[in-house]
Amino acid sequence: MEINDLTEKIIGLAIEVHRHLGPGILESAYKECLFYEIKKNGIHVECEKALPLIYKEIKLEQGYRIDLLIENKLVIELKTVEAFTDVHFAQILTYMKLGNYSTGLLINFNTKMLKQGIKRFRI
Repeated sequence: MEINDLTEKIIGLAIEVHRHLGPGILESAYKECLFYEIKKNGIHVECEKALPLIYKEIKLEQGYRIDLLIENKLVIELKTVEAFTDVHFAQILTYMKLGNYSTGLLINFNTKMLKQGIKRFRI
């Protein structure tokens, strides 16, 4: 599946989850529900994907964890916050850079309409 089609599909599934749960739930609940929807739709997804951090000659196996990694090419980082901050942007960009992924979606489920809480990143 092309990356644009994939991001569109994932956004649609996230909207479906938000439509059923609404705002105000724990991030972990949204993650599990979105994970379920993605798997149900036959899309390969990894939850809490470990992303090692390499520093000089040492490798930290559990450096970071990507919330959801879709088809080994799309990073999904989920939040339940009032508003995105630069720290959230830096976090997803770091995951993308360390994993050599070109596309990411930062999704904030704590919004009245989910499309207001989605930011796409390309590097």
